[in-house]
Amino acid sequence: MIIDYALRKLKTRLKRRKNEVEERDSYWEDVTNPEIDLEERIRNPTILAFSAYFHDSSACIIKGGKIVAAADEERFTRKKHDNGFPTNAIKYCLQEAEADSVDAVVFFENPNEKLQRIEETLEQRMPSLRTYRKIRDSWSRVKSKERIEEKFQSETGLENRVLFLDHHLSHAASSYLTSNFGEAAILTVDGVGEKKTTTLGYAKGSNIKLRKRIDFPHSIGLMYTALTTFLGFRANNDEYKVMGLAPYGNMDRESNDFYRKMLEVIDIKSDGSYRLSMQYFGHNQFDSKAYSPELSKLLGVNPRELDSQVTQEHKDIAAALQMVTEDAVLAMLNYLYEETESENVCIAGGVALNSVLNGKILGKTPFKRVFIQPSAGDSGTAIGAAKYVQHVLDPEAEREHIQHSSFGPEYSNDEIRKYLDDTRVKYTQFDSEEELLRETARLIHDKSVIGWFHGKMEWGPRALGNRSILASPLHEDMRDVLNAKVKHREMFRPFAPVICVDDAPDYFECDELVPEPTDYMLMVYPIKEDKRELIPAVTHVDGSGRLQTIRESQNPLYYRLIKQFGEISSVPLLVNTSFNIRGEPIVCTPHDAYRCMMGTEIDYLVIDNFLVKRSDNPRDMWNAEVRE
Repeated sequence: MIIDYALRKLKTRLKRRKNEVEERDSYWEDVTNPEIDLEERIRNPTILAFSAYFHDSSACIIKGGKIVAAADEERFTRKKHDNGFPTNAIKYCLQEAEADSVDAVVFFENPNEKLQRIEETLEQRMPSLRTYRKIRDSWSRVKSKERIEEKFQSETGLENRVLFLDHHLSHAASSYLTSNFGEAAILTVDGVGEKKTTTLGYAKGSNIKLRKRIDFPHSIGLMYTALTTFLGFRANNDEYKVMGLAPYGNMDRESNDFYRKMLEVIDIKSDGSYRLSMQYFGHNQFDSKAYSPELSKLLGVNPRELDSQVTQEHKDIAAALQMVTEDAVLAMLNYLYEETESENVCIAGGVALNSVLNGKILGKTPFKRVFIQPSAGDSGTAIGAAKYVQHVLDPEAEREHIQHSSFGPEYSNDEIRKYLDDTRVKYTQFDSEEELLRETARLIHDKSVIGWFHGKMEWGPRALGNRSILASPLHEDMRDVLNAKVKHREMFRPFAPVICVDDAPDYFECDELVPEPTDYMLMVYPIKEDKRELIPAVTHVDGSGRLQTIRESQNPLYYRLIKQFGEISSVPLLVNTSFNIRGEPIVCTPHDAYRCMMGTEIDYLVIDNFLVKRSDNPRDMWNAEVRE
């Protein structure tokens, strides 16, 4: 190992040269689409797919042509962004599908190609011997194709061989094959898959072809992550905080000095292709931070320490980052439209979770319709991998248009009652659904904060009405109450408004036909000026709101609750935020929900048809009997 390392180090020194941005009219490269070797054809196959070992491990199962179950591993282990092998998520999927066997098992990316990219990076920038050994050991012991297959078989008892799909193809399939489009342009943008970081493509029927790509180390996602850590937030966790911070900064391209400096960090061509100036970054150097000292020199600002004061300079940097990200992605989309002439676009990858950017797509590009599935980041690749293999094994399979995110575990009324009784929780039971809706709406109107736990847990990073914290939007101080006493998080963070889709045009300057991604809290729109004073708790500093729409067919109880609140208040809209506290995943079980309430200042838990009042359940009982 040491001799091998020394030879590689010498080779690296001989090869190393100064990183320069190559001057070209376009940085797009052609894509060679991978072939998946499946000669067998199976009608309505049962397919299990999973992701692991990067971040947000997950699993999904398809049976009878439909997605039966999907979940993130973090919800079971209670470890946020858990990247370990998704044993619990896989077992849940198999149990939910009542599957003792499956026809195919697929992994969300190709480890061999990923290793090739890592090898190339090692040859360019050799790390310390300790880091080199760690990389080699993790691959030989855990991350190779052979180890992944062995791990799957040992954890599940199944003997299937594991298929390995291209990462960005998994992203593309996750959006297109769950949309209702017969054909569509496709854009995927994330940190990095095997080597690709951005792809353009086109799909028709069930056939997907990626056409253009940008490769590592040039990456919009990794640029955003580098600036996220520079601003004192956590990588692969807090990028959405930077997006929320940006409106507090100077969002004018002419007068924001940091925006002009950011244009030295990334070279964006008219077709949206781009190159990073790598002297400002460290993600291609294993011993380095995500950014280099050169970035601090360029910006003239020292990196912010975690949990230190956020200054106006930090806010302006966040604004500049958001603006250059929008410049690049919107230019890509305009070029993609010219290349495909499709009016439909499907988008996936971690950057597709940038809801501020998403809200501008239909207004700033020629596309007429956009679809983004609820788990657009890496956890959503499990659905994409499963759907892609489904259509290879069964070319006659009908397309499945998902219209909700409720693919996780649920608990029956009897299971919830048993938990409450066994834990000696004091509760009352509603006599009817009408009483539940009437009383919950009244409590929210009276400024109570409600933990709302009903039905199947949501798939993806957003709580959309099954594992939510609900509050009134009518009071300006409610945002501060939720941030400080419930969520335990930064005070600048906004909260999302949820409204029935038929009422949305009355409150938001949204696209004429409200796009489906609003159902998944994936688009930010301006709130109408005459409504902003009515709903201060969900009106961000720039007058916008991260809109969630709800359709009665998706979640009748949740829909009716919002309408009930509207009857009391004349404002048919609620604050909806995820049922968790800072640093923890969204709640999954009744125990998670009760624990979260008792550890915060949530006033009531509405769980199935039971009402639990926090003040009726003393903390000393909680400490003694539940926390263990």
